[in-house]
Amino acid sequence: MAYEFKLPDIGEGVVEGEIVRWLVNEGDELSQDQPMVEVMTDKATVEIPAPKPGKVLTRHFAEGEICPVGKVLITIDDGGAHAAPEAQAARKRRASAPATASNGVPDTQALPTTVTSTGPVLATPATRKLAREIGVNIGHVQGSGPAGRITNEDVRAAHSGGHLPSAPKANKPTPQKVSASEGDVRIPFRGLRRKIAERMALSKQKAAHFTYVEEVDASALVTLRTRANARLAPQKLSFLPFIVKATVEALKHFPQLNATLDETTSEIVQRRSYHMGIASATAEGLVVPVVHDADKRSLVDLGREIDRLAAATKAGKATLQDLTGSTFTITSLGTLGGLHATPVINFPEVAILAVHKIAKRAVVVDDKIEIREMMNLSISVDHRLVDGHEAAAFVAMIKDSLETPGLLFLDSV
Repeated sequence: MAYEFKLPDIGEGVVEGEIVRWLVNEGDELSQDQPMVEVMTDKATVEIPAPKPGKVLTRHFAEGEICPVGKVLITIDDGGAHAAPEAQAARKRRASAPATASNGVPDTQALPTTVTSTGPVLATPATRKLAREIGVNIGHVQGSGPAGRITNEDVRAAHSGGHLPSAPKANKPTPQKVSASEGDVRIPFRGLRRKIAERMALSKQKAAHFTYVEEVDASALVTLRTRANARLAPQKLSFLPFIVKATVEALKHFPQLNATLDETTSEIVQRRSYHMGIASATAEGLVVPVVHDADKRSLVDLGREIDRLAAATKAGKATLQDLTGSTFTITSLGTLGGLHATPVINFPEVAILAVHKIAKRAVVVDDKIEIREMMNLSISVDHRLVDGHEAAAFVAMIKDSLETPGLLFLDSV
């Protein structure tokens, strides 16, 4: 008979997933636990295995489409001759879908939508979750965001019976068709790249960014790391464990930097856990694995965990736990770190610290020019919650720890 496999609940708060890549085709024979599809949620990309052996009858969602939790994802013939009614409906839906170019990109350009019982709705999973929690039918909410996207404020306004002022139609951005030119290469805008774009746009829309830059004399840190690695050989520590430990210590003194804003209750939530996101570049885009309970780890343990997360992320094997729960984020480009940056906050956190390369520079020390190992730190902060003086004092504490590495580091190697 035809077995309809529905997208399962694959994480707390997850209400939908984007189909990133199908690993099987219609007509393929499946074995039990064979990987079928890669699905991306707000929290992670997961590989879903076949629940039972059989033949693939219908893939109900195309790559790049959004599948709500509980909807039929794939129909498998495990012995019957006929597909279920939903499989037939899916075929009809695809038959009437817009034509696609040879590279798989639809001829008509549109923003990603999620289909509800009331029609297409432009809203993030978090916004839809808020609507469910406060009893608002999101299908009846008028969106004030880009291209009519529904925001949290729209949902709350609908709940209170109020109405947000609409922006003039002429000023509302709409999707633009890009004319073709000879030699153009079109790449489907989906999966991790699209998720990054949505997160970055949300962060810039919600948080009032400002950036502060400070330089650090890392000469003593370079010496300490060399001594630590000689003692720990063959294990090697990068500079990141030292920076993470110095940052955690500063967060304990400046809890507003380890906070988030609960807009539903108008409360600032200062975290007492220190889960450090470490932004990592992958072939697919930027991913932020998380070092949980960084305050309870030694330098060696931090180094091992950072290395494990980096390897798992690059191999696409990071778990949901590895990729969620950060309270503060550090981003580093290593030797490509440049002089300074204006990093985008990993929303809903309130700050992100960018670490730049350590390089020899001529500096004035005690009225003399010396060659020192110098490094810059750039921090972007949400000005809604943190003032400039507090951000500067926070960075100054990190700077002091790195320039005079004493017991903070030596006792935890």
